Amino acid sequence: MIKITRSWFELLKDEFEKDYFKSLQTFLNSEYSRYEIYPQEDKIFNAINHLALEDIKVVIIGQDPYHEPNQAQGLAFSVPSDVVIPPSLVNIMSEIESDLGITCLKDGNLARWVRQGVLLLNTVLTVRRGQANSHKDKGWEILTRKIIEMIGKREKPAVFMLWGSYAQGYADLIGKQHLVLKAPHPSPLSAYRGFFGCKHFSKCNEFLLSHNETPINWE
Repeated sequence: MIKITRSWFELLKDEFEKDYFKSLQTFLNSEYSRYEIYPQEDKIFNAINHLALEDIKVVIIGQDPYHEPNQAQGLAFSVPSDVVIPPSLVNIMSEIESDLGITCLKDGNLARWVRQGVLLLNTVLTVRRGQANSHKDKGWEILTRKIIEMIGKREKPAVFMLWGSYAQGYADLIGKQHLVLKAPHPSPLSAYRGFFGCKHFSKCNEFLLSHNETPINWE
């Protein structure tokens, strides 16, 4: 059963009545009944369910969930504590340590960031086991674009970390009151092209402090 908090339901209820979302629901009902789909249905909206719109300080945009067993938990780049940390997240932690001079917890569950106001939003919220991008262009992107647009229009400033050309394609939705940080994707294929050394985490915290917000503990 798909779960969403009342505050986000109220913000998105018009979207849920549109044809694209009804088609997406039909598609998901079929997929979940026939295949192994990640994450579990009750975790699909995990990213937004733990953060009210006004409490979001940082937005990190991913593409779609991890597609191997026991990895996806509804938070971009995050995995449960007992799962081996994926390569992209290893690189993210490496950059944090280099940038801030700290030692990250060797734990891939990033709920500790979410609790501080970090939205870890994939633009596609479900995937079929072993098939990356299998739920691409089924309607999720329309809904998540709306979510990003809502935050982008919000008066209260936030930090957007856009890693890779895909995430950077959402930059046009973000108002000038926000800080937009761009870098290559942290995957092993591209991290050495400018993600390492981008210093996004110190820049983020400097921006938050300058707007009288508590900085993020990125450990």
